Amino acid sequence: MSLIDTIRINTENVIGETELEDRLHGNRPLRVKLGVDPTRPDLTFGHLVVFNKLRQFQDLGHEAVLIIGDFTTLIGDPSGRSSTRPVLSKKEIVDNAQTYLDQAFKILDRESTTVYYNSEWFDEMSFEDCLKLSRKMTVARMLERDDFAKRYTNQAPISIIEFLYPLIQGYDSLVLNADVEIGGTDQLFNMLVGRALQKDAGKQEQAVITMPLLVGLDGVKKMSKSSDNYIAFTDSAKEMFGKIMSIADPTMWDYYRLLLELPADTIEKLKLGHPMEAKKQLASSLVGQFHSMKAAKHELEQFEQVFSKNKLPDDMPAFSWSDLVGEATTAPLFELMAQSELFESKGAVRRLVQQGGVKIDGEKQTDPNRELSPPQGEQIFQAGKRIFFKVVG
Repeated sequence: MSLIDTIRINTENVIGETELEDRLHGNRPLRVKLGVDPTRPDLTFGHLVVFNKLRQFQDLGHEAVLIIGDFTTLIGDPSGRSSTRPVLSKKEIVDNAQTYLDQAFKILDRESTTVYYNSEWFDEMSFEDCLKLSRKMTVARMLERDDFAKRYTNQAPISIIEFLYPLIQGYDSLVLNADVEIGGTDQLFNMLVGRALQKDAGKQEQAVITMPLLVGLDGVKKMSKSSDNYIAFTDSAKEMFGKIMSIADPTMWDYYRLLLELPADTIEKLKLGHPMEAKKQLASSLVGQFHSMKAAKHELEQFEQVFSKNKLPDDMPAFSWSDLVGEATTAPLFELMAQSELFESKGAVRRLVQQGGVKIDGEKQTDPNRELSPPQGEQIFQAGKRIFFKVVG
């Protein structure tokens, strides 16, 4: 397989392919750029798709340039958005950026990765510099972006600062003399702006490589933190295993292809077997990658104990009544569950109970306000398919 054929694996578009092929056979390592905006603390398996491609370039001897978009996060990437993103504080951005780096090096080789914060050059720009950069793009060109066009048609607000985002992302490529930029298909417009700015400056244009967008746990939308349909690098082994086992069978094959990077013929062989066994193998492989094979084996055993043998998991957390509600002699169901800190919020607990997703000692609960008393002995709580805990009096 040729170098360019290797690079094409699991991609949607390769813009500037002829020039890229020439550079791949050159006498210097290429600068391959990937930018991430630290909008939340966790990287997700959606990021893993592009991180895999960046690591592939590292394996071929090239330099990975990871840009932490601490400046661009102040704007908020409008890609795929129907509304303006909320603004984060600088402290939130700094904290999130540090966790991004800790997680990124689970995939990337630290020694051959160069990290930049794009505030390094944007903090030095004057307002006049910003106006000069803005002249490089027209409103008509910006409205060619699908998400901007839809928002404009629907009379949804588009801030001027969002119009600047593609220019700012493109300017990163100009400053760093990027040879290649990689990103999801929703980043194509932004990355092409980088090519345009490089060309306008008389520089060699970067090749642009887009990767497929990973479908989230709902099987419909792309995986994202804002849609809450994601698996995070930092999820516990139990949570990660359970989330993977919850995905639809058709989605599983994309995870095999894009996350584990299995070749098509291997995936076709897996399709000949039972889907449940294939999904267990997928979950075990990914948990093994982010935690350990020992953890993966344990979670597989626990899963089979609960779902195949209809037994309770033997590693469920245990709480005393006083741990959860102190000296109170009664407590509402939702409050008791929320105090376990196993759930996102009290509202999430309420919804789960109202939807019939909570059982106590095998009995379905429907009233989140039901008053509970300290149990005589212990009570087993089950929430959904994956969360079990016990409360002792």
